[in-house]
Amino acid sequence: MCKECGCGAANGTTRLQFTVTGYTDASAKDVEKALLGLAGVLYVHIHAHDGETTIDYNPAKTKLTELLAVFEARGLSAAL
Repeated sequence: MCKECGCGAANGTTRLQFTVTGYTDASAKDVEKALLGLAGVLYVHIHAHDGETTIDYNPAKTKLTELLAVFEARGLSAAL
């Protein structure tokens, strides 16, 4: 486990799987890059064609509201 950010800790991560409407191929790549730039976000996988989105993150490092703000800033709707 990384002592700096806690990555690899089995206890500290949360997986979110949900659908987002409004993706294009370009916006999906942009969202992925923005999410991975947040502290504590360890993994992002997006299917632009159907909106399926998976995020593994450490809630002690990144709040859910911070994740949702990434989608809202781009005019996307995340259905959690």
